[in-house]
Amino acid sequence: MEVRRYPGVTTPPSRRHEGITLFGRSKSASSSTDSAVTLTKSEGKGRPTPTRKEAEAAARARAKVPRTRKEIVAKQRAVKSESSQKVRAEMKAGNPKYMLPRDKGPVKAFIRDFVDSRFSFAEIVIPLMIVSLLVPALVIPLFAVLMLDLVVMRTRLRKQLRARFADEPVKGTTYYAVTRSMQMKFMRMPKAKIKIGQELPQHYR
Repeated sequence: MEVRRYPGVTTPPSRRHEGITLFGRSKSASSSTDSAVTLTKSEGKGRPTPTRKEAEAAARARAKVPRTRKEIVAKQRAVKSESSQKVRAEMKAGNPKYMLPRDKGPVKAFIRDFVDSRFSFAEIVIPLMIVSLLVPALVIPLFAVLMLDLVVMRTRLRKQLRARFADEPVKGTTYYAVTRSMQMKFMRMPKAKIKIGQELPQHYR
């Protein structure tokens, strides 16, 4: 179709020169807009985008947080159980920080080593007494052997305590030694550090 031109009338410039097409923005205008949006988002966040590893770690941390009452109770029990196991392990290892008051002090440390260094008839007599229930005639002899062994242990222990801890009270030391000697060696707490027949240290202070 022929386009007629009239004198004094100019043809309006093409809209393509304005960076805008008839159907939308041009590529240059779109790029400028996207850059502005990206810059705005970056400035608005104020911090870098977390990496995938950081995001996964945060998700695991959120998953561990108890949400219901049941989960809270279960979490408390788990923490308490873990704490009890740790305390028991430290007590068995002989860590003074976790020892009971009855086990603390150089006198008690010596008594434990003294008992652990000797062979105790109680370790075999007590199991034999259970068997002797089938043979009642053995009960009295086994009990007599046990009492004799405890008397010998007490006499020797008192002698050692007078020589090593002359200024320390001996009240309760016999009971402490007897109760430990009547336990199987692997069950004693704190655990035994001295072998049977091993020489004891000279100093416990």
